[in-house]
Amino acid sequence: MPVSRTTARRGLALVAALPLLAVALTSCGYGSEADKSDSAAVPAAKGKALSADTVKIGYFPNLTHATALVGIQEGLFQKELGGTKVAPSTFNAGPSEIEALNARSIDIGFIGPSPAINGYTQTGGKSLRIIGGSASGGVKLVVNPAKIKTLDDVKGKKIATPQLGNTQDVAFLNWISEKGWKVDAQSGKGDVSVVRTDNKITPDAYKSGSIDGAWVPEPTASKLVAEGAKVLLDESDLWPDKKFVITNIIVSQTFLSEHPDVVEAVLRGSVKTNEWINANEEKAKASANQALKTLSGKALPPEVLDPAWQSIQITNDPLAATLQAEADHAVKAGLLKKPDLNGIYDLGPLNKVLKAAGQPEVADAGLGVK
Repeated sequence: MPVSRTTARRGLALVAALPLLAVALTSCGYGSEADKSDSAAVPAAKGKALSADTVKIGYFPNLTHATALVGIQEGLFQKELGGTKVAPSTFNAGPSEIEALNARSIDIGFIGPSPAINGYTQTGGKSLRIIGGSASGGVKLVVNPAKIKTLDDVKGKKIATPQLGNTQDVAFLNWISEKGWKVDAQSGKGDVSVVRTDNKITPDAYKSGSIDGAWVPEPTASKLVAEGAKVLLDESDLWPDKKFVITNIIVSQTFLSEHPDVVEAVLRGSVKTNEWINANEEKAKASANQALKTLSGKALPPEVLDPAWQSIQITNDPLAATLQAEADHAVKAGLLKKPDLNGIYDLGPLNKVLKAAGQPEVADAGLGVK
């Protein structure tokens, strides 16, 4: 079953910590230019504070982090937290968000599967827990239709992925392997040329002809389509039930231990935000786009926003089985030592919230705390 976004110094530090991982396993997506405190308007805290005066939440200005974008902007997290203030921060890449979590600069984060795995294994399972899901899907293979008409035509072409070892890179390498083609994972050379390219640069690389296509997350995929590219494969079609994790919710184990009531309130906010998003598609899409405009200064145009939004599924389920599969694919590609993921999940608080809301509980695929 095939699988599916920091500075150079940070990347080298991660390599030193995990030798077989040539470049940091980063989060998936289209990030901001730099890490920063969130400039989005946050509703005032009202009422009695919980066990912490403030909860610091990290996320990306990216559609696959729609739960955070919408939940913060619409005040749905703050409503559940009462007098405990939400202090949001945005990040450009997964490693910097993991660093912030380890430094206690944030308490809870929305992040992709690869940096969550990396952050957990590098600390011997002591830094974080995954406490919920947020999004599935939103990754596509898009190509120049003049050069590539079928999946077999990908052989011999130049295809971009966001970064060596990131979630989409691993997914594409695994897909190549399933096709029976050979590529050296480190160099990207072989039957297909895998060109590691920052998502912000990929549309220009496509326009210049330096790449023939890309295996990328939204909204980069839809930006390429707006430039004339064609969707050749939606990664969701490669997974059971067309679902695979693209964004998780993580928490510092220390914060979880010290402030379980705050964590539970954030999860209530997440569940209620996801319910609102799924029941109010147009309003939610507009809210997420407004948040992106506030954070980056520029909203996504309809021709990019609409198809990108359609390909992302908002979910409370962390899709734990697919996290294990993604880790296995990174190992298979030689980019990661076989990780021990036992205990990476603590879904007890989420399942308590879901049960109270009359919604189905979610499973940890045997990777939960004992």
